[in-house]
Formats: sequence, C-alpha cells, structure tokens
Amino acid sequence: MKHARLAVAALLLAGGMAFSAAAQDQAAAADTAATLPAWEQLTPAQRELLVAPLRERWDSHPADRARMLAHAQRWREMTPAQRQHARRGMHRWEKMDPEHRKRMRALFHEMRGMTGDQRKALREKWHAMTPGQRKAWVAEHEPRQVD
Repeated sequence: MKHARLAVAALLLAGGMAFSAAAQDQAAAADTAATLPAWEQLTPAQRELLVAPLRERWDSHPADRARMLAHAQRWREMTPAQRQHARRGMHRWEKMDPEHRKRMRALFHEMRGMTGDQRKALREKWHAMTPGQRKAWVAEHEPRQVD
C-alpha cells in the first residue's frame, strides 16, 4: 500500500513537471516569436529558408499551380478569425484516422451541391444515425478517390 501511494505521488509529480515544462516551452516560443524580426528585416538567407519549400512544391507540381495560387488568394482574403478556423480544421484533418477521413470525404462530396437548408437537414440526419447507419451511408455515398 505504501509503495502504491509512492507510485501515485511520483506519477503526479512527473505529470506536474511535464505540465510545467510544456508551459515553459510555450512561453519561450511566444517570447522568441515576439523577438523575431518582420519580413523586411530578415536576411536574404532567412527569407530563402522560408520560401524554399514553397518553391520546391511549385516547381515539382506544375499541374497544381492554379490550385496553389487560388488557395493563396483565398487565404489572403480571409479575416484572422477565418484563418484560425481554417487552421483548426487542417489540424483536425491531420489527426483523423483513415476511416474517419473517408466518412468526412463522403459527407463533403454529398454536401457540396446542396443548399443551406439541405445541408442542415443532412447534418441533423447524420447526428441522429447510429455508427452502423453512418457506415452504411458512407458506403452508399462513397466519393471517387481524388488523393
């Protein structure tokens, strides 16, 4: 019993230390971001370091250039709140397992040509479905593979 209490205490201490370290890392990252210069003050080497991955993608995928440019234009027109919302969506997508992505692709494909009222009705129907019904719906409405 004494060893169990010591183990729990050690776990709590380790968890507290990890949380503290994460908070310190986050604060240090915020401090670093605040001290980095504006684009105009970056050296040519720093600018090149930032732009090189985009140049590589642009040059190696000529068929995607129109889409890349359209995305950049759309991004520029977004408000900061819209950009934050888009970032959260991208992070959610990256963390999804393949089956969840498949369901979301099917939903997106189905909702693409709908009016707002039709989308709302489909969302309500989706939330009322059981997991088995959702899986059957996805199989029935599977989009063509675009990846």
